[in-house]
Amino acid sequence: MKIGVVTFPGTLDDRDAQRAVRIAGGEVVKLWHADADLHSVDAVILPGGFSFGDYLRCGAIAAQAPVMESIIDAANGGLPVLGICNGFQVLVESHLLPGGLIRNERQHFVCRDQKLIVENVDTPWTNGFRLGQEITIPLKNGEGGYIADAETLRRLEGDGLIAFRYSEVNPNGSVNNIAGLRNARGNVVGLMPHPEHAVEPGFGPDTPLAMRSGIDGLTFFTSVLNQVVNS
Repeated sequence: MKIGVVTFPGTLDDRDAQRAVRIAGGEVVKLWHADADLHSVDAVILPGGFSFGDYLRCGAIAAQAPVMESIIDAANGGLPVLGICNGFQVLVESHLLPGGLIRNERQHFVCRDQKLIVENVDTPWTNGFRLGQEITIPLKNGEGGYIADAETLRRLEGDGLIAFRYSEVNPNGSVNNIAGLRNARGNVVGLMPHPEHAVEPGFGPDTPLAMRSGIDGLTFFTSVLNQVVNS
């Protein structure tokens, strides 16, 4: 199955996302920000980084890129889309997901292995998890504080649109411990932590079994491949 990985000027984690797709068994299609052609991909990943230098607002300029016009249309038609960190910010700026992401509560960049609770398994990206499962994947952001107005929060909570919450520690002051969201249709998911950095033994978070053995992030990529194959 073909998974597109978008590169914007300033993207840092596109090659990590590409590697995660390959480890999961997918075929990578590299998508350039200025190219509106999605090349018939089965899903799209918007990876982390600092697109366009985070000028104006994080993800705001990237949301206007030609590739995003095609991704928005395809997402509204049901194409699975995953936004990671800066990619989550792009999804919010593109209005594919609601709310906003602001400077971390303590005004510092945070880099840590972060525990999350899986709050929703009814998406192409999360169907391989168990509801309520605790996972650990790396987090690294300076503008990861999720915000939304009271009405939006009521809708997110009431409609079950929160995909992940921070566990034990809320690293950036996100309201309601929100670490990731899904859209109403379920095909679009965004989160601040980085699953692509926890897909291979020896390079992931520490676990009780061994140092750097955590591969909880791999399930994001195997989930979407399994859903595409079985759909």
